[in-house]
Amino acid sequence: MTTSPAKRPLTIILTVFALVIIAGAACFFVFYFLKGSRYQETNDAQVESYINPVSARVGGYIRSVRFGEHEPVKEGDTLVTLDDREYRQRVLEAEAAVDDAIAQVNVLNAGITSLQAASKVNKDQAEGAKARLVLQQSDIRRYKNLMREEAVTGSDLDAVQSRYDVSRSDYSGALNNLQASYAKIAELKTRRALLAADLKRKNALLELARINLGYTVIRAPYSGRMGRKSIQEGQQIQPGQPLVSIVNERDKWITANFKETQVNGMYIGQSVEIRVDAIDNVVYRGRIEAISASTGAKFSLLPPDNATGNFVKVVQRIPVKIRFTDKDITAVKAGMNVLVAVENKGI
Repeated sequence: MTTSPAKRPLTIILTVFALVIIAGAACFFVFYFLKGSRYQETNDAQVESYINPVSARVGGYIRSVRFGEHEPVKEGDTLVTLDDREYRQRVLEAEAAVDDAIAQVNVLNAGITSLQAASKVNKDQAEGAKARLVLQQSDIRRYKNLMREEAVTGSDLDAVQSRYDVSRSDYSGALNNLQASYAKIAELKTRRALLAADLKRKNALLELARINLGYTVIRAPYSGRMGRKSIQEGQQIQPGQPLVSIVNERDKWITANFKETQVNGMYIGQSVEIRVDAIDNVVYRGRIEAISASTGAKFSLLPPDNATGNFVKVVQRIPVKIRFTDKDITAVKAGMNVLVAVENKGI
């Protein structure tokens, strides 16, 4: 059977079209075969970033909320302010307690200074009483010698003895007063140490009150982008309550879960090609920063136990952490799916 001349051009076109499709498919399979032998790829990978909740350090009523949903913020920007009147009063109370403790220390120091001056007077008095006592002792010895020579009477010796007894009593009293002064000074110095410790404690309470006052202004811990806004002005919050999440856009990485048969030969610092599903015609560069010491299943809450029931062999996945080396990754968002390709070592 022969083909009519009218149908020959159509047959030729279909034949050429079929040959082009076959050649394209062949080139496609050859390309991916060569690439598959050169690269280890996985699309089980996502962009990661630190998403931390910003929590309240103290409780109170929200006075103002100064951020919007998903807007960028810089480190130190004010996010939330609380009603701080109660905390300001606590600072004033702590300052008054510190002033009172300082006044007590000053009064005690003045008392110690006064007692030290009095102890000097008592010391001088004791030295004077001692000198008189020595003089009276000399008089007694002289009068006793004169008594043996019958140059003085017994009444004269008795008078000298009486003056000696008085001098000895005065000297003993002066010594006792001096010792009492020293003991009082030691007691006041001990009290001063206690007051100094109390002053230190009250200064610590004052600093704590000031710190709590500072916590009424909640600031961004780092530059990033805010999450969902779930708080309103006038709302009562508690210490430790999460207020909003903030995404750290300066620190992004990829967690790629390679098959266990793919990680052989991978090493720290190895270069990686990254293609983000949501961004066309852009190839990012990265490097391997860490390779997990175990499969992802071992980190799960309930790891599989193949020792029971029917065993089905499942290829395990090894998490690999990949760090971007490109500077401009603003368009890459946390949670995006990516395709990563790691060049085989030695190829």
